[in-house]
Amino acid sequence: MKQFLITALLLTSLVATGQNKTYSFSLEEAITFALDSNYTALNARRDIAKAIKQKWETTATGLPQLSGNITYQNNLKQQVTLIPAEFSGGEPGTFVPVIFGTKQNASAVATLNQLIFDGSYLVGLQAAKAFLDFSENAAEKTNLEVRKGVINAYGSVLLSEELITIFERNKENLEKNLYETRKIFENGLTEEESVEQLEVTLLDIETQLSNAQRSSTIARQMFNVALGIPAESEVFFEDNLGTLAAQGNNLQLLDENLDIEKNADYKIAYNLTEQRSLEMKLEKSRALPSISAFVNYGTSAFRNDFDFLDTSEPWFQSSLLGVSMNIPIFSSGMRSAKTQRARIALDQAKTQLEETKQNVTLQLNTARSNYQFAIEKFENAKKNKALAERIETKNQVKFTEGLSTSFDLRQAQTQLYTAQQQYFQSMLDVINAKAEIETVLNTPELRIESEEIKGKY
Repeated sequence: MKQFLITALLLTSLVATGQNKTYSFSLEEAITFALDSNYTALNARRDIAKAIKQKWETTATGLPQLSGNITYQNNLKQQVTLIPAEFSGGEPGTFVPVIFGTKQNASAVATLNQLIFDGSYLVGLQAAKAFLDFSENAAEKTNLEVRKGVINAYGSVLLSEELITIFERNKENLEKNLYETRKIFENGLTEEESVEQLEVTLLDIETQLSNAQRSSTIARQMFNVALGIPAESEVFFEDNLGTLAAQGNNLQLLDENLDIEKNADYKIAYNLTEQRSLEMKLEKSRALPSISAFVNYGTSAFRNDFDFLDTSEPWFQSSLLGVSMNIPIFSSGMRSAKTQRARIALDQAKTQLEETKQNVTLQLNTARSNYQFAIEKFENAKKNKALAERIETKNQVKFTEGLSTSFDLRQAQTQLYTAQQQYFQSMLDVINAKAEIETVLNTPELRIESEEIKGKY
């Protein structure tokens, strides 16, 4: 009993340790971790594994197929047949009931089938390869979206932490100002409105601080889900928002040329065109004959009693070799209609491919414009924050010396708080805008080849 309790305590300790595991990531480490553990990325790799198995499944249909069949029959009530009685010396015109065969029989047959020619099989092999290629491209698209999502989630956590720090510092300064202003009011050297204005500003900051703290909790949980780890796990962030924003300020991205054939959306649309082309080939192949061959070998035994395991009793051997050809001759136009329908579907896929090409170009141009705007907004936000800090400092001094009203101070403080929030938000906008361009350009390339999956499944 004592040993059982010790084991139970150890297991409970191990479970608790697993649940409370802590993590520490730089942004690049977080991306690498998510590409391996994100729930959507995991299933994308499984889709590739399924496509690999489907490709072999299709291939195997054209390889030799061996099947076996074992049959045992017990004629509980054997069938009676009537034969002319004169065969056994009886009266002509009458019949004698007889039973043919034995009461029990058993047989075992092995059959080997081999497809010799089938046009649909050849097309099926091509389709299986095309589907595998599509699965790889879809996984690449998933990885790009996972990467972009992790960047956004990582930056959102850092933004929420920066806002909490700013709001806490502003709250501390306001509480100090409010305390000093109350003392001045109690000495009759200022109006009550000055105290009330600071109280209103402090309440607003406290509300924003509470909201930022709640948002930080949600942002962290969203980040954990994006990485594929428990939502309540503790994570330490090694990068800061300023460093990532500085790294994101890369104007060279605006000049990078688009290689449309590397774009994941374009490759997926091209896969659809391939699929429609193969569907048309499949319908055409149905007009071709199919040829298959088979050979079998069997043995049978006939008994009145169940003594099939008695080696002294005979078993009778049989074997058969055959070739079969199926020739389509006339389908009342059905095959022609199917082929025409497949050709129309192919034309539609080609049109969609061209539309995708234009949309990708538009996405890149839009992403470039947004990225340039984000950089400009970041530079302006930096300047606005510096100006708002100077203005707030001047109004603070004037208010202390009685040269400006509490309304003027509140206005300057509100302007500063807005400038601070816009400054940090602009950092995140630069980071996300850069990630959007990289997603369209497929930089870095995150393609998963089927060879990487085979060893895991």
